Amino acid sequence: MKIELVTSLKHQATKILFELRESKEPVLITEDGNPSAYLVDVEKYEFMQNRLALLEGIARGESSVAEGRVIKHVEAKDQMSQWLK
Repeated sequence: MKIELVTSLKHQATKILFELRESKEPVLITEDGNPSAYLVDVEKYEFMQNRLALLEGIARGESSVAEGRVIKHVEAKDQMSQWLK
């Protein structure tokens, strides 16, 4: 992972963004020696957002099962067929 100072980002944004697009490697931006932000390319960001949404859906499903909020397969098929009409 590449690390850049926030002042470097201010003065060399075009260069840093070009390198980011080429390498696809995240860039850690530091401010006063502390991590401040990550720069990631658009494709990687969208991939991470889609993966997060999928994981959140799985977590909601697991919670539903743990709380007993489930229905039988036949009922689920009936509901799905109604939604798909």
